[in-house]
Amino acid sequence: MMLKPARLLLALIAVVAAPVFAQNVATVNGKAIPAAKVDQMVKQVVAQGQQPDSPQLREMVKKELIGREVMIQEADKQGFGTKPEVKAAIENARQSIIINAMLADYVKKNPVKDTEIKAEYDKYKAAMGEKEYHSRHILVATEQEAKDIIAKLKAGGKFEELAKVSKDGSANNGGDLGWMTPGKLVKPFADAMVALKNGEITQTPVKTEFGYHVIKLEESRATKLPSLEEVKGQVAEALQQRKIAAFRDELTKKAKIQ
Repeated sequence: MMLKPARLLLALIAVVAAPVFAQNVATVNGKAIPAAKVDQMVKQVVAQGQQPDSPQLREMVKKELIGREVMIQEADKQGFGTKPEVKAAIENARQSIIINAMLADYVKKNPVKDTEIKAEYDKYKAAMGEKEYHSRHILVATEQEAKDIIAKLKAGGKFEELAKVSKDGSANNGGDLGWMTPGKLVKPFADAMVALKNGEITQTPVKTEFGYHVIKLEESRATKLPSLEEVKGQVAEALQQRKIAAFRDELTKKAKIQ
């Protein structure tokens, strides 16, 4: 059967329009919302582990996109997109998105290796040392003050009482510094502390950049360090950030900055 020209044109329009319409989930004031946009947002939600893909999720995403489109159309109508502060915010967001995409690609092409993680962990272990120490101290401004405190301690004075004159926050806690590894302390203090036996007090003032210390070692024990497996993720993240910083610094050096 032959179709009349008008009917033939309508049939062709229907054939062409059907696939196009199927690509959109809705239109808002004539503006189409593509199904691909729903797919993209659903993938993001699923990837973040918030919800599994489902008809309910897709309907929720569809409503969210419709709501956004309604709001952006109204915002554009009121001219918010032309405001200088909005343009600046959009440009900042654009830069962040593009930079993050580039860095994600850089990290993918320059992954942190297990050998690097192990080397960094071993360095950390060496810096921490095999022992940690529970110590007290009294920090004063002058060497003579420290000598006077040592004399009072030799005469039977209580360390906790004399520590009330300490220049730091430990004065309120009898000079108690808690458990620390030598690697976390300034070298003169650490060297003097590790040379003491449990219960001993330094016989001469210990000078550091903070002043003069009188140190008492309460006790020591083997260092309690987390295993490599326990901190592997943290170490990998730190090394990754270090690689990114080096990449940025390299680009900065090559740039012509005036």
